[in-house]
Amino acid sequence: MEDYMSSDEDDYDSFEELENDEDDTHWQSKNVSSCQVITKESLLSAQREELHRVMDWLKLREQHARTLLIFHRWDVEKLFSVLVEKGKDRLFAEAGVRVVEQKADFSLQSSSTIMCNICMDDIPANVVTTMDCGHCFCNNCWTENFILKIQEGQSRRIRCMEHKCNAICDEAIVRNLVSARHPDLAEKFERFLLESYIEDNRKVKWCPSVPHCGNAIRVEYDKFCEVECACGLQFCFSCSSDAHSPCSCLMWELWIKKCKDESETVNWITVNTKPCPKCHKPVEKNGGCNLVSCICGQAFCWLCGGATGRDHTWSSIAGHSCGRYKEDQELKAERAKRDLYRYMHYHSRYKAHTDSFKLETNLKETIEAKISILENRESIPKDFSWLTNGLNRLFRSRRVLSYSYPFAFYMFGDELFWGEMSKEERELKQNLFEDQQQQLEANVERLSKFIEEPFDSYANGKVMEIRMQVINLSAVIDKLCKKMYECIENDLLGSLQSTIHNIASYQSKGVEKASELSPCLSSKADDSDTFLQSDSNIKEPGRPSSSSPNLNGSGCSSRKRARKSLGDGLFDLNLPAEVIDKS
Repeated sequence: MEDYMSSDEDDYDSFEELENDEDDTHWQSKNVSSCQVITKESLLSAQREELHRVMDWLKLREQHARTLLIFHRWDVEKLFSVLVEKGKDRLFAEAGVRVVEQKADFSLQSSSTIMCNICMDDIPANVVTTMDCGHCFCNNCWTENFILKIQEGQSRRIRCMEHKCNAICDEAIVRNLVSARHPDLAEKFERFLLESYIEDNRKVKWCPSVPHCGNAIRVEYDKFCEVECACGLQFCFSCSSDAHSPCSCLMWELWIKKCKDESETVNWITVNTKPCPKCHKPVEKNGGCNLVSCICGQAFCWLCGGATGRDHTWSSIAGHSCGRYKEDQELKAERAKRDLYRYMHYHSRYKAHTDSFKLETNLKETIEAKISILENRESIPKDFSWLTNGLNRLFRSRRVLSYSYPFAFYMFGDELFWGEMSKEERELKQNLFEDQQQQLEANVERLSKFIEEPFDSYANGKVMEIRMQVINLSAVIDKLCKKMYECIENDLLGSLQSTIHNIASYQSKGVEKASELSPCLSSKADDSDTFLQSDSNIKEPGRPSSSSPNLNGSGCSSRKRARKSLGDGLFDLNLPAEVIDKS
């Protein structure tokens, strides 16, 4: 261990070199995932950013672009690849988009009647609605269908009522008909469409904070990453659990369940008790005699578990013999005992490092107090970033160590990878991993020792020695963490046939903090033609009108744009329900 430590001292003679090394590692590591925080204010901007790409490319109205994007889970690249491979007609047909220049105008024939194929009534032409697909039904049947779909949570893709018709209904028609009868459901419909950018998007997830901060996170590249929300919560983007690398999501899920449920209590009961043959309650033996009695009054043999009478001697029980060896039962008990001891080994070390991490997080205030004392000295450098960076390195490596034990528990056990490795191969890989784990553990403990030293009371020379130790140990620990992750990704998980175990890549600077997405709209988002237009053959219910949105000079909408309707009497699809003015 000392040799490994000394071999790296010459590589990092100053903190500046360590910083440069961290920067290179951070930006050059593979699968780097840039991420952004989407707040309630910027959700509209984020959605419109994708909408305008499709609208400009395919020359579509906003409602049709949204239908295509929801069908393809807001994956613009996938949408364009389908366009290239299958063509526009196939792309539209699969998503249920019907683009027509002009629909039949029944309002010109107000005196005529049309039979609705749903209610089978003759309906005046001015109270029927025709969708882009050409199917026509009365407004009452349309409205009842829309209300039912919204209440069932299917409002993102409401299909035409005609049998075997795959066309998606016009959002403006849904909005107008539902709002005339149930304004609250119309607002719910609006909110569902807006939040579909998060709910249906594989690159966007809600922050799992409790209580919920209201933010969502969007990643650009690798979904197997760990991110930090603006609220400060660090989590795994793939499974929305706490950041848990180098564990895979499945390993972490199984580990948490194993720690929380009573599985290990059951193991202890299996090892140390036997069930009563009458009431089946577990009975623990508290004496040397092999004839035991349950609280229900049933006597049974401790050796085989069979019910017996009460007459017995030190060597035998009347009318009972269990001298025959039962291999299965003995093997089952031994296996349960071995599994319990193995779990206790890994859990105790996992908990020890987790507890150390919690205690070391309290060092920040102590370190700041020590720095304030040292700053008053004249003959010592005033740059104490080596100390704060060493503390941050301690936090990151302690978490890596903590989660490496659940990883090892499943990686080298029989629960997940039975048959994937031979016994010899498993032992070889386990020794390789544990050697690296041991090296990392030893250096992390050394770094923790130096950072906790009362160096504010030491002489200047001693402080400079601790400074060099902290800098060098930080560099060594960073290299060891990288080596452990490379070992896991290439030698352990990479050699398996199973592809469901992926881990977030190691980042020298820790979990990436998501940058906040600006709530300002792009210049194209200000154009009035992006708002959906009413269909001319709908009899519009009487509703108050208001002016178009006010936009400030920066392109961001002012608070006055939070209104209930546009000038054409329609809800603004792009307003979150919670900001709509209900006055």
